[in-house]
Amino acid sequence: MKNLALSKTHEALGGKMVDYAGFYMPVQYEGVKVEHKAVREAVGVFDVSHMGEIFISGKEASIFLQYITSNDVKKLTPGSIQYSCLPNLENGIVDDILVYMLAEELYLLVVNASNLDKDYKWLSDNNSFDCLIENKSSEYSLLAVQGPDTIELLSKLTNENLEEIKYYNFIKGNLSEIDDVIISRTGYTGEFGFELYVKNNDAIKLWNSLFSTSVTIKPIGLAARDTLRLEKGFCLYGNDINDKTSPLEANLGWITKLNTNFINSDNLQKQKVEGLNKLLVGFEVLDKGVARNGYNILDLNNNHIGNVTSGTMSPTLNKAIGMAYINIAFLNSGKRDFLVQVRNKKILARLISLPFVK
Repeated sequence: MKNLALSKTHEALGGKMVDYAGFYMPVQYEGVKVEHKAVREAVGVFDVSHMGEIFISGKEASIFLQYITSNDVKKLTPGSIQYSCLPNLENGIVDDILVYMLAEELYLLVVNASNLDKDYKWLSDNNSFDCLIENKSSEYSLLAVQGPDTIELLSKLTNENLEEIKYYNFIKGNLSEIDDVIISRTGYTGEFGFELYVKNNDAIKLWNSLFSTSVTIKPIGLAARDTLRLEKGFCLYGNDINDKTSPLEANLGWITKLNTNFINSDNLQKQKVEGLNKLLVGFEVLDKGVARNGYNILDLNNNHIGNVTSGTMSPTLNKAIGMAYINIAFLNSGKRDFLVQVRNKKILARLISLPFVK
């Protein structure tokens, strides 16, 4: 396992440490419900320094990114960000990523830790353009400060006008007397918040400064990060999307701009015209029990119609929720109720629109 710059800090705070994507990380501190509530109602900080940072630079950087990613890179301007994906040649997804336009001819890709090596190889193997690909993941730490009290907290640590930073935009500024912090109006909780990129040697200073103000902030682990993102219907790579799931099937058509001529766009266009076989949908469990990744889904006549991709007990709603790929024939039938096979029993569930928490 790789240690993060803050691994010992998490241990000292009583964090329950686990191996996550090869990194030594805190899964929880006080408990999932407490940490989840802190982000929904106040403010919490996640150490997500395991995420990868890959820089793309050069005269044809934008042309390369237009070819390798599914979104429309031409719409980016310096200081803006896109959620996007790296499509493969089999209608699947290499990874879902963020694309930062740092400057003309300079971009930052933020990728999932578990996919870092795969992503870097995919980018390199498909680079026939005049641009440079640099993996600088080992140099950076990333803290996500999320929750309605985020502005109140961060405003005590910076003179930057954070109110002016729009969603999916960023600035480089001074925060906690650290220069050149990437202050990004992003996050994967569905709450107001920022993600803060600093060099590793500034990570402890930044973390400590977040806990030095009069605003109460809690450290948040990976478990609450998962319940928070699922309540908002956000995809998790490895669960809801992977090398074999189409971005169209995953309801990611909004980041799949089929008029931009990217890798495999022709086949995805064909899939769109011919129609999908399955679709990622949300559901709530009506019986007692929790649906988990991989569980089979049956119609009320016990015919197999899909599989659960993510499931949890929602701390906000106090009921079991999940996402699943279900075949189009069932979805088009107008039926809403189905069964989830939970070990040796079947529990009743019902389709529900996403996000679960508005």
